[in-house]
Amino acid sequence: MTAPSTFGLSTEARNLHWLLTNLVEEVPGIQSVAVVSSDGLLLLSSDPGHAQQSRQARPGKGPRGSSADLATIVSGIGSLTVGAAKLMTFGGVKHTMVAMEEGSLFVMSISDGSLLGVHGSAECDMSVVAYHMALFVGRAGHVLTPELRSELRKSLESAGSAR
Repeated sequence: MTAPSTFGLSTEARNLHWLLTNLVEEVPGIQSVAVVSSDGLLLLSSDPGHAQQSRQARPGKGPRGSSADLATIVSGIGSLTVGAAKLMTFGGVKHTMVAMEEGSLFVMSISDGSLLGVHGSAECDMSVVAYHMALFVGRAGHVLTPELRSELRKSLESAGSAR
């Protein structure tokens, strides 16, 4: 994975990029990662330069190859599970895991209502992925302020328009 350019970003934004890059590089089997705001917007991705790529361009990498697709899936699953938790009155959703024949999808809540989504291969160790996601959430949750979310969105938008 090539690290995205963090030139001109705040220290907090650069730290989040570093945490995301570290998550992808240190945990075997991770295909793609997305941080999604509470309103469903992509904030941070393991492949921000590919957010606008066509679905066929990157077979086998993430959901049909687009970080925007992963963000949409994560947002939808997050919304469904929050609704289910409200109906069941068991409290808030901490994390969701979907096991498929050839991979897994993990969604974990971040303290500000944002979500961390990870798409893993069939070979990934689910407990290792969940542990590293919890570390990311613990480190990132307290810095995802409205100002930082806005900065991250603008950074993704400018990266997409520069292509």
